Amino acid sequence: LKVAFPPRVEPVGDVQAVVDGKADLEFKVVVDLMPDFELADVTSLEVEKLVADVTDADIDEAVARLSEQARTYSARAEGEASEAKDSVLIDFVGSVDGEEFEGGKAEGFNLVLGSGQFIPGFEDQLIGVKAGEAREVKVTFPADYGSETLAGKDAVFAVTVHEVKTPDAVTIDDEFAKTIGFDNLVALKDRIREQLKKDFASASRLHMKRRILDALDTQHSFSLPPTMVEGEFNGIWRQVEAELKREGKTAEDEGKSEEELKTEYHEIAERRVRLGLVLARIGEQNGLTIAPDEIQRAIAQRARQLPGQEQQAFEYYSRTPQAQAEIRAPIFEDKVVDFIAELAKINERIVDRATLFMDPDEALEKLKAEKAE
Repeated sequence: LKVAFPPRVEPVGDVQAVVDGKADLEFKVVVDLMPDFELADVTSLEVEKLVADVTDADIDEAVARLSEQARTYSARAEGEASEAKDSVLIDFVGSVDGEEFEGGKAEGFNLVLGSGQFIPGFEDQLIGVKAGEAREVKVTFPADYGSETLAGKDAVFAVTVHEVKTPDAVTIDDEFAKTIGFDNLVALKDRIREQLKKDFASASRLHMKRRILDALDTQHSFSLPPTMVEGEFNGIWRQVEAELKREGKTAEDEGKSEEELKTEYHEIAERRVRLGLVLARIGEQNGLTIAPDEIQRAIAQRARQLPGQEQQAFEYYSRTPQAQAEIRAPIFEDKVVDFIAELAKINERIVDRATLFMDPDEALEKLKAEKAE
């Protein structure tokens, strides 16, 4: 038997009677079996791949963003008021109903007015301040603010301004390129073009992968191991509940009842399990495997994402089979998707940059709407 999940042993009848010696022990073993199904012919799949060209305008925009990040500031003349895009060095203390709240206090904070770092209204009220000035800033936290205790609340910030600086002019030329480590502006633009091409290719592949998975899901229908589906659903639902709690919301805030929301995520769980089984079967039948060095590279990459804890992270993933399985799964999935992409018919569709970087579902709906028009 190809078992999908560890078997469950369930007693039958009165267990106490068995303990008392009045009845024989009787039990049943419940086993979820892996489903038997036929794979669709992947060479018959036809999917769309969204692509976009990197334009000179894209490169110029990226260079402009770099120039903003590298921009320097000079102090305004004594007594001169701040303007939009100025940098102000401030201390602030926030309070709600006269009580200071956690995370609402800082000293020596550099804020560029108009950058959108703070909640709406905060930065606007600092336009016109002067160095040495104290100002009271009154704002209202957005209703969907991340902290439930602050969402929708009126707050007052006592702000002290230490410095007001105006942005220096930036000329995008060879000298600017040298300040950020390039020989000249042409070399900088070449590097940006190279990086943008990688970003565009990654976004394009994401759309293609989603359409391949959609096609596989459509072409396969079979009974799923109940325990696998419930395990997947429970994991998803825990994440949903945690997210709702973090945002201070309920299912009704999403415009659905809890039962409707559970039904929706149960369907997602079924899709994930179905696709997992299909991809596993395709990989198995075509001899696709993950080499140990691929796992090690992925572990090393994950460890680098935890500065200062690289060694502990590496040891954890190296010694924990379940953690290794979590790393292996997406690598294997990508390998199978790439295998399918080589056999399926891929139709490229040129779109604009905004569409390319949309969520695949949103992009699909947008393109359908455009076609309908």
